[in-house]
Parts: sequence; structure tokens; C-alpha cells
Amino acid sequence: MAGEFDSLGRLAKRAAILMLPLALAACFGSDGDRPSLMEGGQAGGPQPFPDNFRGDTLALMRTYLNNPVGVREASMADPVLREVGGRQFYVSCLHFTPRESDGSYKGMRERAAIFVNGRGDRIVDRTSELCAGAVYAPFPELEKMAR
Repeated sequence: MAGEFDSLGRLAKRAAILMLPLALAACFGSDGDRPSLMEGGQAGGPQPFPDNFRGDTLALMRTYLNNPVGVREASMADPVLREVGGRQFYVSCLHFTPRESDGSYKGMRERAAIFVNGRGDRIVDRTSELCAGAVYAPFPELEKMAR
């Protein structure tokens, strides 16, 4: 009987060792489950102006667009403070015509880049209030994107 307990004890230790990485992974979560900075407490206080807003916007658009190649008629407004989700964030509005998956071009799109703590956080497509009165200037960097 003592041999059975030793065997069970070793089995329990092995199971615990094998389960440890899973338990630690659950504690830390995955990057895909990480909330944006907008949703966390890290966005509290006055927001700094996003000095690298053009570069950050390009990085966001590279992941936002299925095919970043061949964008036409790109223009961008300088970031301004707007209320998003009850807080003030810098928002920069974009106009552009993306190339569709079949190679054609359809209508112009308007999107908004939202900046949190001076960095690009996300692109949103509901822009009517956010982009009201925006003053656009050419944004040739968006037209020159490659994969």
C-alpha cells in the first residue's frame, strides 16, 4: 500500500509540473486578449500630442488594410483632441481610396486614427462625429505603402 501512495505522489508531482506552464499562461493572458490602452487605466490624465502621428498611422493602416498596396487619394488631418468613450484623446482623420481584392477601386473611405499616451492605438470607421470639420492635407506616405 505504501508503494501505491509513492506512485500516486510521483504522478501528482508530474501532473503539477506539467500544468504549471498552463497556469502561468492563464495568468498573463495572450496579446490578442490585451485591451487597448483606451480601455485601461493607463490612458488617464491629459493626453500628450502624438509627435509621430504620421508614422504611427502608417503602422496602424498596414495592419488595418487587407492590402496596403495601391491606396489612392490619401489625405490626413492633423490630430485634434476629441471625446472618445467619455475621455479626451487625440484623433487624426484619414481619407483614402483602397484597392479592392479584385484590383478595382470603389468609393473613398474615411477613417480615424486614435492616439493614446502619444502613440497610435486603433483605427475606427465610425467617424462622422470624430471627423466633423477636419481639414485634410495630402498624405502621400499612405499611397506609397508596400507589403
